[in-house]
Amino acid sequence: MTHVEFTMNRIITTICLAAMFAGNIDANAQDLQSRIEKLAFSDAASQAAVSICAIKTDGQKIVDINSSMMLVPASNMKLISTGAAVHQLGPEFRFETTIGHDGEISEGVLNGNVYIIGGGDPTLGSTDSIATPLEKVFSQWHAMLKNAGISYINGRIIGDGSCFGQTMEEPTWLMEDIGTYYGAGTTGLMFYENMQSFRVSAGAYVGDSVNITPSYPETPWMDFRYNCTTGENGTGDKLFLYTSDLAPIAEVRGTFGLDRGAKRLDCSNKFPEYTCAHYFKEYLNRNGIACDSIGDFRLDRGWHRRGEIKELGKTYSPQLRRIIFETNYISNNVFAETLLRSLGRKMNGDACYESSYMALDKVLTGLGVDTSRGARIKDGSGLSRQNYISSDFLCRFLLGMMDSPHFEHFANSLPSPGSKGSMIYNMRKYSDDIKSRIKVKSGSMNGVRCYSGYVIPTDGGKEDVIIFSLMINNCTSSTAQMRNLLDSIMAELAKEN
Repeated sequence: MTHVEFTMNRIITTICLAAMFAGNIDANAQDLQSRIEKLAFSDAASQAAVSICAIKTDGQKIVDINSSMMLVPASNMKLISTGAAVHQLGPEFRFETTIGHDGEISEGVLNGNVYIIGGGDPTLGSTDSIATPLEKVFSQWHAMLKNAGISYINGRIIGDGSCFGQTMEEPTWLMEDIGTYYGAGTTGLMFYENMQSFRVSAGAYVGDSVNITPSYPETPWMDFRYNCTTGENGTGDKLFLYTSDLAPIAEVRGTFGLDRGAKRLDCSNKFPEYTCAHYFKEYLNRNGIACDSIGDFRLDRGWHRRGEIKELGKTYSPQLRRIIFETNYISNNVFAETLLRSLGRKMNGDACYESSYMALDKVLTGLGVDTSRGARIKDGSGLSRQNYISSDFLCRFLLGMMDSPHFEHFANSLPSPGSKGSMIYNMRKYSDDIKSRIKVKSGSMNGVRCYSGYVIPTDGGKEDVIIFSLMINNCTSSTAQMRNLLDSIMAELAKEN
């Protein structure tokens, strides 16, 4: 055999082997597609809108079921807001809160106002495990005033949340959501995640008034009205708070079932800046610095600035990597909206939603994600029903995140099925080996169930990761049925690597 014949035989053999290998890949992909199609169009989702995409890290699609169809993603939006934030701002980024004063200090008396100038810290006053305890924060602020020689404030404590502008909520949110804790919206100075809690219990008989009183935080300026009655057994909790930041008036409407146990009802507080100022004033009065009044830029305009603000110091939020972890694990809307609006503030100098969308588009483009197709984004949390995303877009975004220098922090923020948080009830019948290899964000609201994330290979490297997005809308099946269906699809994907 000549050298030329030998070389040609090697080339032919290589081509044949490559063709056989490609044929096996195609056959495997076709088999996976067939198995998942059978699950996706089973009775549980037979009348629903379904969009499923799964890809390898080279961009090859291994499952494609209506992957270009744009659907409501619910909390899968948090993948985009947390990923973009950690990529752009970095995992060590912290939100700042600044303490300052105007006027002059004379013999321990501040003839001026104290300012709590928010920088968007969503954890201030929160009871979340990552938040700095409120007493510790207040003690730091107190020390700043003491170090400045202030023992009496002849002025007001002003809660300043103006860095996020005047609008708390995305305009497309539903009215019934805006009064809930998950629709509280964001401000530059937040407090207790902008929540208002109530104690609630049923009346003695159907038709009686519901027993309801505000619990925490104290908001004595609020005029709470109650137009809610005790419903029949089995009617559940259908109480909603209707409120706005236009006036300190809010009304609880709806019914509360006779057989329901007493509970804490968490709603929204549209004046968190004022609330923060109130609680800090009370702290100061208990700890040797007297002050009689408070104010903020929206609720109380009966004050005036007395010259330039002199900065006394800052306190800081937990690191961003901890905030995105909490955002994705428990699906925290306030945290997610803060991340989106902070992109607008940091990149464009304006935290309004339109500015934030422009900033987000820049980040996504920088990650190599084509934003011209597959996405219409209307908030950072997924609360808006005017968000429309395709499973193809979510997969392309998740693929782009793998090239981010902060991808590890992003991936670690995604829970595995069966772990604590929003995925705690998923895949209970599957082995820990399968569950631990899936990192996924859930998204759900009425008629919507979505899961998107990564399947990590048992062996192999980055090139063997499977990226997936499972989206179902307009579904009338039970939560348990949909959870089991999507769990089965994730299990099929996990079997591939």
